[in-house]
Amino acid sequence: MSGAVIELRGLSTRFGDVWVHRGIDLRLEAGQVTALVGGSGSGKTTLLRQMVGLLRPAEGEVRLFGEPLFSGGRLEQAARRRRFGMLFQQGALFSALNVYENVAFPLREMRTLTREEIDDLVMLKLAMVELRPEHALLMPAELSGGMIKRVALARALALEPELLLLDEPTAGLDPDRSAGFVRLIRELQRQLGFTVVLVTHDLDTLAALSSRIAVLAEGRILAFGTLDEIVQIDDPFIERFFLGERSRAALVRGKEAN
Repeated sequence: MSGAVIELRGLSTRFGDVWVHRGIDLRLEAGQVTALVGGSGSGKTTLLRQMVGLLRPAEGEVRLFGEPLFSGGRLEQAARRRRFGMLFQQGALFSALNVYENVAFPLREMRTLTREEIDDLVMLKLAMVELRPEHALLMPAELSGGMIKRVALARALALEPELLLLDEPTAGLDPDRSAGFVRLIRELQRQLGFTVVLVTHDLDTLAALSSRIAVLAEGRILAFGTLDEIVQIDDPFIERFFLGERSRAALVRGKEAN
């Protein structure tokens, strides 16, 4: 598809008496990989969840695929939800289900596929994230951190979404596994063309994946643009976040990996 996949119009977020966001406007185009970055407590994950209706804003509107997020009846909203997938920070696998059943779960919920079709799709999605057929019978407790991320990604991609949301996709992974997971996401995005929105504090991941960056600070979008555009902005937060010695080194590594 072309055009805006996500639009935030005047979005404000409040928890009790505390305002997290005030009047956020943001438009994310199809095919882009956009990173949400900001300091602790800036509401990055909150904003990510509001984009797909897991949380409701106090004010403003979210439009998804050109339509108000909560518009239409139950069937229309269900159809809209099938157009995106989400990878949660810790994977959020069902601990009582094995790998196969975790990936099959959204496919079964459709109630339109035969068992043979589900079998084929589960094996295909596992292969896409570089897992072998024998991994299908493992339980989440038997998986490494990197494998949990890959199974969660396979489940997020099960319905072939147009939009993929990633909450700290490399959190908890060592540098080698983190780099491998970033390469996998980047290659799948290039092959399949889905739009990506990710929350990350890891600058290697940000530089390697993102085509656009939205910087959250002081309850608003402080800056939105390419990495090269962002680092040119004269702002104390951007200088601290992007231009310190360690940050510069991470951005160089990320660009080299891209």
